[in-house]
Amino acid sequence: MSNMIQCCRMQMPRVNEKEILRYARCPKADEQTLLLMCTCVNEAAAVCTGRACFAVLDCAVRDDVCDFGLFSVKSKDLAKNLTGCNRAVLFAATLGMEIDRLIEKYQKLSPAKAVMMQAIGAERIEAACDVFCRDLEKIGKQRPRFSPGYGDVKLDVQKDFFRILQPEKHLGLYLNESLLMSPS
Repeated sequence: MSNMIQCCRMQMPRVNEKEILRYARCPKADEQTLLLMCTCVNEAAAVCTGRACFAVLDCAVRDDVCDFGLFSVKSKDLAKNLTGCNRAVLFAATLGMEIDRLIEKYQKLSPAKAVMMQAIGAERIEAACDVFCRDLEKIGKQRPRFSPGYGDVKLDVQKDFFRILQPEKHLGLYLNESLLMSPS
């Protein structure tokens, strides 16, 4: 199975400050908050490296069941998204462990910096996934990204993703018993 897994690095785009502030829940930031964000962005930029592992799987949709050969998912939402598709890309992405280490460090030293680092991490992983998906568009039309936990797709589908993609081996990305990923 691992011979069908491919890995890549994503060229990280410029940060979207508006998105960072949205994730930090401060859409109307004052000068002090903007300075904090800029300081944190500069520190995080040195450690955020977008990486992914992925596999292209056959896909068949019957009613509300999406069959990917190696596993299937019962979901009306996903079936609607994939109707008409005969292949799907299954992927996992990470920024690496260092951003989590910064968040943990600042939880002890500066809660404001911890919140900002968490917001930067959220914006950066979404940006990395967007880059990955844009790169896929070069080889064919695609549907919107859909993840376990979206719509009616149960979060425990992540177990199948991890079984197939083996992101522990390829990316150092782990899934715990509570279905939380590490790095987060």
